[in-house]
Amino acid sequence: MKYRIINIQLALASIALTALISCGKSDPNSPGVEYMPDMYRSAAIEPYVDYEHPDRMSARQPVKGTIPFTADESEEMYYFPYPYPNTFEGYEEAGKNLISPIPMTKETVAEGKVIFERFCIHCHGKSGLGDGAVPEKSDFPPPPAYNGNTLKNLPEGKMYHTITYGKGMMGPHASQLDPHERWLVIQYVKYLQYGESMTKPEEETTAQP
Repeated sequence: MKYRIINIQLALASIALTALISCGKSDPNSPGVEYMPDMYRSAAIEPYVDYEHPDRMSARQPVKGTIPFTADESEEMYYFPYPYPNTFEGYEEAGKNLISPIPMTKETVAEGKVIFERFCIHCHGKSGLGDGAVPEKSDFPPPPAYNGNTLKNLPEGKMYHTITYGKGMMGPHASQLDPHERWLVIQYVKYLQYGESMTKPEEETTAQP
């Protein structure tokens, strides 16, 4: 009987305490007393904001003067800063010194074709003849054909420079294509330069006995 009375008293005390806590809420949306709220209410810290304490910064500013690059061995190629400026001299230097770091194979040409059809076909046309939908349906002049006299011997370094910075009426595509993708699309452009062949016509002639 004595233990029963004690249990009833504890139950009544618990009910009274719960009611007291509930009545003290000033915010109707507040859940009241929370157990370990820091487990599910993380601090909202904005990136690159000075919170007057170094340990409160959510991201560090890069060291002044540094240039980021990717040097991960899992990547297909390393992404280093592009050394040629957006000038006529830079264009010419790229044509002389810049060479594709990936081999021209059926696989790379096929990958380049996919990129070409996404970003280039609307101006340059399906076969690179300059007969894309944009020049056909607008007042913009058509670009030269890849296998024509103007572009059939254009060095791949100049192609890369043009894709990076743009040239003439063609805008830059550096924000749309990363360095590896630029080289892939150049593989397909070379394929069209060679008359949809993997080898230059003069090389084919030289190779014949």
